[in-house]
Amino acid sequence: MFSGKTEELIRRIKRAKIANMRVGIFKPSIDVRYDEEKVVSHDDNFIPSTPVSSTSEILTLSDKYNVIGIDEAQFFDDSLTDVCQTLALRGKRIIIAGLDMDFRGKPFGPMPALLAVAEYITKVHAICPHCGNLATHSYRLSKNEETVLLGEKDEYEPRCRTCYQMGNILDFPAAKSKSKTKTDV
Repeated sequence: MFSGKTEELIRRIKRAKIANMRVGIFKPSIDVRYDEEKVVSHDDNFIPSTPVSSTSEILTLSDKYNVIGIDEAQFFDDSLTDVCQTLALRGKRIIIAGLDMDFRGKPFGPMPALLAVAEYITKVHAICPHCGNLATHSYRLSKNEETVLLGEKDEYEPRCRTCYQMGNILDFPAAKSKSKTKTDV
């Protein structure tokens, strides 16, 4: 979150266009935070895309493209890995942007399987606003427990591993009582 994943996807897609490649960009139809059809970065850079409600649509709509971009891949179901494998076997280049972990710090959607089969992986990181270290986690600021909760800076904050854990200790009563017990001993 706020690490430049979508910015990097847009950059790579633009380079493919410069190389006269036919590109198609897909995003989950539930992601309407900035625009219903465009893939938009937090810095307001954008590229036209096709919103899809299922991974099978990506397979169906990709025939005419050499390069396929997929944004917010964590919101798709686990069949995304098979779809990408099928497209790669058809000679397509696939560029994917997504969060590898949810706000609980657990693997998110199809991302672990995609990371396992990818030829190249670029992990980008935000900066933790509390200590300045590389942020590896998305810290949810609200108490909403749903795994998928679309939000921006009002809902999430990038944090390093240490600040992420400290925030969880401070924010949850069960964690507070455990930390007091450790401190009292």
